[in-house]
Amino acid sequence: MSRLAILLGSGNAALAILLAAFTAHVLPSSWAESRLSTFQTAVDYHLYHALSLIVVGILLNQRSNSKFLKIAVAAMLGGMVIFCGSLYLLSLTELVWPGRFTPFGGITLIGSWVLIMIAYMNAK
Repeated sequence: MSRLAILLGSGNAALAILLAAFTAHVLPSSWAESRLSTFQTAVDYHLYHALSLIVVGILLNQRSNSKFLKIAVAAMLGGMVIFCGSLYLLSLTELVWPGRFTPFGGITLIGSWVLIMIAYMNAK
């Protein structure tokens, strides 16, 4: 599971940086500031949590039997897909419905951090 978390984190970090470059070089200058800001927020949180997946993978090397850390990996990945994905869709398509899922992704990301905290509160 440690290796998987590090691979998922590394792949997502590369994707986030690619999307940041897309923001800087490809997005039309005619985009409204709110669309650009929404896209940038998605990129920022995507990168933060990609790097966090790598850290959790390293933590799993220390505590390979921690069910809380393993669930945190899944929650963090799911939260990234829901939170960042909905913001990417919202900004790229200008559809309103993806924004309805954003809070669920945010709650899932928060939950992943709480699971990491619990994993170390229960540590001996």
